[in-house]
Amino acid sequence: MSAPGPVPPTIAGVPHSPASPPSGRPPRSRRLLTAVAVPVLLLAGGLGYGLAGRGGGDGGGTGHDDAKAAPAPARTPASPVPSPSAGPLSGKVVVLDPGHNPGNRLHTADIKRQVDVGNGRKECDTTGTETNAGYPEAEFTLDVVRRTRKLLRARGAEVRLTHDGDRKFGPCVDERAEIGNEAEADAAVSVHADGAPAGARGFHVIMPGAVHAGKADTRAITAPSHDLGTRLAASFAKATGTSPATYINGGTGLDTRSDLGGLNLSRVPKVFLECGNMRDATDAGLLSAAEWRERAARGVAAGLTAYLTAGAGEKS
Repeated sequence: MSAPGPVPPTIAGVPHSPASPPSGRPPRSRRLLTAVAVPVLLLAGGLGYGLAGRGGGDGGGTGHDDAKAAPAPARTPASPVPSPSAGPLSGKVVVLDPGHNPGNRLHTADIKRQVDVGNGRKECDTTGTETNAGYPEAEFTLDVVRRTRKLLRARGAEVRLTHDGDRKFGPCVDERAEIGNEAEADAAVSVHADGAPAGARGFHVIMPGAVHAGKADTRAITAPSHDLGTRLAASFAKATGTSPATYINGGTGLDTRSDLGGLNLSRVPKVFLECGNMRDATDAGLLSAAEWRERAARGVAAGLTAYLTAGAGEKS
């Protein structure tokens, strides 16, 4: 994302009926005779066994039938089978927003349409930035988000994306926010990469400022979003081994903005993550490597997990 322009962000039991008897089944009279004969034979055998067991004489023994049936072994209760969705994030809803869209470049007129962001009007979306070698931010964000989705689902979370590369362009920044709102997400993260000048390095997290204008009202989400952002920054640094941005807010890795529609219009805790600077050669080398993008995804998943399992992500 080029700074400081706006960026968008079932198994129920079924009754079983016995199978119909085969056509060769014996007639009912024969079956009744068999049913009576079998118990009689078993009883006779039991009596014979009892008499033999009680015999005295010089064979020894006590002459008493002390034998008793051995008690059935105690059953070990079956261990419950864990649900595929069981995990630390079971019941949580997370919305991931891959910044921009690879198709935006072919729909520049569409994405220039102005939308209401509460305290002003902004372009629907932008194309995003790219590395000097031509690796687009929109491709980077999709890859990191898909990797993050897999990790979060493995922990039991329900994960929704604002888009999965399945749209011609967009969505617009206001729709990206509304997707999180409609999902009643416990947390939302918009993934980006910056387009700052070469030499500026590192990641940073953007949190919503206090906005109460028009359709925007962030008053209820600023505090939880700050908590989310702080945890995300710590987890991202640990997972990737990279440092907070050298050019944002004194190197804290945390920034607050009130000009981003994706944050202004959100009613759920939400932050933007700028994973690095695509215009810096060193950062670009990291962002372009699949192994590093996997580490980035682990950082995002860890930050969300830390936030959601700390109780801060409970819905009111």
